Amino acid sequence: MGDRRIWERCAPVWAERAGVQVITYDRRGFGDTTYRAEAHDDLDDLLAVMDDAGLATAVLVGNSMGGGLALDCTIANPNRVDGLVLIGALPSGAPEDRWVTDPAEAAVEEDYRAADASGDTTELNRIEARYWLDGARQPEGRVTGEARELFLDMNGRALAAAPVGEAAERPPAWPHLGEVDVPTLLLLGEHDEVGMAAIAPLVVEAMPDARLQIVPGAAHCPQLDAPDALDDAVVGFLGQLERV
Repeated sequence: MGDRRIWERCAPVWAERAGVQVITYDRRGFGDTTYRAEAHDDLDDLLAVMDDAGLATAVLVGNSMGGGLALDCTIANPNRVDGLVLIGALPSGAPEDRWVTDPAEAAVEEDYRAADASGDTTELNRIEARYWLDGARQPEGRVTGEARELFLDMNGRALAAAPVGEAAERPPAWPHLGEVDVPTLLLLGEHDEVGMAAIAPLVVEAMPDARLQIVPGAAHCPQLDAPDALDDAVVGFLGQLERV
């Protein structure tokens, strides 16, 4: 649901406190991107952004599907990645039999399916804010103010975006986790999906240099509901990379 604006609160903090250059961008179909519907590979787009910025390597930070893309990039191009921060993100191909669902999450998912079938994008936007921003197990409207307004605007634009065309499929990441030897921080909001909480320890166990950290007070998008805690986690991780 997010575009590059989801990082606008955190990016300058990371740049100042960690002394790094922070680059954010919009993926196809999100934010201010202009595009035509065509076959494409989101991984090629990511590498194009890095090349345009003159970056041979980078620490990749991704939330949700963006985290999956960052992980895929590391598997396919290990020489381009110095470290990974995966926020509310799981590798593709994770074992479905380990996924669990809370009754509250299942109820919101049922509402989503009904709204999706009706084609009511306004209702879809409300429900997705309920699920991803508030956390399905928390009261609706838990997150208010500018954070909620930003979520609804970003997600509303994504829901209304024109088709981007067929995206290239990549092999599941799960069988390749043992090959990811860059330092990795897996961050999970305490109010995010219970299924993620069940599988996240398995991800860390499978990766040679990874650790899991829970972000208190956050659901799926800590940049919006717990930015201070996210800043501390990411800046601390970047500081550890500098000492290695």
